Amino acid sequence: MFTTIGLRAALKSSAGALCSAASVKPWTSCSALRSAPTASRVAGSFAVPPPVRHYARVAKKKKTGPESQLSDLPPTMLMLDYAAVPLTQTSDDIVKRLLSLELASHSEKLQLKKEQLIAKVQRDESDHSSVEVKVAVLTARIRNYQEHLQKHHKDKANKRRMLMAIDRRKKLLKNLRLVRFDTFEKVCEQLGITYTFPPEYYRRATRRWLAKKEFCIKVFKAVQKQRAQQRMEMKQSLSSTETEADKTKAAETQ
Repeated sequence: MFTTIGLRAALKSSAGALCSAASVKPWTSCSALRSAPTASRVAGSFAVPPPVRHYARVAKKKKTGPESQLSDLPPTMLMLDYAAVPLTQTSDDIVKRLLSLELASHSEKLQLKKEQLIAKVQRDESDHSSVEVKVAVLTARIRNYQEHLQKHHKDKANKRRMLMAIDRRKKLLKNLRLVRFDTFEKVCEQLGITYTFPPEYYRRATRRWLAKKEFCIKVFKAVQKQRAQQRMEMKQSLSSTETEADKTKAAETQ
């Protein structure tokens, strides 16, 4: 009989503890409930710690990169293959939208940008292989590679292609500058290119080369000092000989 009374008391106390735990606010963390002190249970009561609030993190701002070279192309412009077709001008808006740059691929937009740059520098309408046209095509390609590498900086293959295109454009501009300087200035101005002169001599600065350079400078300074002393001695000897000659002339005249 006493055992049944004890079991009933234990069941009542556990039921009270469950009810108090169920009354905990929903934002209370499970770890806080687990870490609550168990020694404070007294006749169906349960000590609940204060609720733990989890605040939202601040939203990260998206990095805005430099403006693309294709941003000046309006989306309503027709693609290059359909711009000269007269039927597209009389078609409805849906067909024009399908043939416009709004639904065009990146390669089609890049081709249109190349044609725009070529039109700025070409000599006439039939010019498609001159140095100016090659520079315009390489400029559009280089800028496309630069925009791609800003998003995917680990793309080594496209970085190599970009450097090769830059070297090719440098050679073309160097030859154009030597042959026709006015055309060179016009191309740089129209395409927005800043031409920098390459260094006359470049060598990797190793420890051995730096030590050798410092030693050569010391030797050069020592040689210059020695030559200056020799020149001073020569001047003194010449001045002494001149004074002796003057004395002998004076003695002869007397």
